[in-house]
Amino acid sequence: MFLSNMMTALNQVIILYIIVAVGFACHKIGVYTEKASRMTTDLLFYIVTPAMIIRSFIAIPFSRESLKGLGLSFLAALIFHGIGIVLSELVFHKTEQEKASIYKFAAVYGNVGYMVLPLAEGLLGDEGVFYCSVIVIPFNILAFTHGIRIMTKGEKDSKISLKSLIINPGFIGIAIGLPLFLLKLNLPQTLYMPLSYIADLQTPLAMLMFGTYLASADIKKVFSDYRVFVCLAVKLFAMPLLTVLSLKLLGFSGMLLVACVLSASAPTANNTVMFAAKFNKDTALASSVTAFISLISIFTMPLMVAIAQSV
Repeated sequence: MFLSNMMTALNQVIILYIIVAVGFACHKIGVYTEKASRMTTDLLFYIVTPAMIIRSFIAIPFSRESLKGLGLSFLAALIFHGIGIVLSELVFHKTEQEKASIYKFAAVYGNVGYMVLPLAEGLLGDEGVFYCSVIVIPFNILAFTHGIRIMTKGEKDSKISLKSLIINPGFIGIAIGLPLFLLKLNLPQTLYMPLSYIADLQTPLAMLMFGTYLASADIKKVFSDYRVFVCLAVKLFAMPLLTVLSLKLLGFSGMLLVACVLSASAPTANNTVMFAAKFNKDTALASSVTAFISLISIFTMPLMVAIAQSV
């Protein structure tokens, strides 16, 4: 059963990474470069991702069980991010601040939007997207509070932007989708079909963009510092495994458990590079760490999903 679950998850990851490989190749031949992909970021960020989240809310029938699942997935996100925060503070507390800020952020915050939602759709369907969508909210709250704090530790300019907490795909999508879910409203086909077509762009666009991102990163840079591997161990192994243990002790099971563990096992968020640039940190290091951990996650995410499905 474990091997079967792992092969199912691995097959879905391979499908997605074939699209990543196309993006990688397109960057190399100059058809779709990183510069061009950045121009589509706002489309994916503000339009496509919210559309996918809204569709997931519409697709799941309202029930006491599904409402309970929403609350539990929010709780699970707080738990596994809390695990990451504690672990990162323990292992990087003696690291110089310039690098510590990168490693701590990279170890805690995963790609719960661009990577997890397409995977959830492929592996778990609308119900998986439904649960994983909620996790985007605590992610953004923590990234724009705790994340800013670790990036600006010891600096005067460490203001938290309320706008950044609100204007993000998770908040926008859930602000529209949650009322539709709670009020049991169904959109007419003339509205639902365009929404669905736009939502379908999430996976190919996100994966193509990720491919151009990998193609432009200097992964060789990571081998000059052993702490990159410590960061990888925290993000891809310790954090998801402790999440499985914690959530099982709390009674999580089935689709909800798998969706939460899938989110916890996500590779480092692209926000790591964005935050590094915004707060004048080492963007080259941030890019290399993010790309390297994302590459290794090809093998670790199916493993963690299989463990969650098997326990």
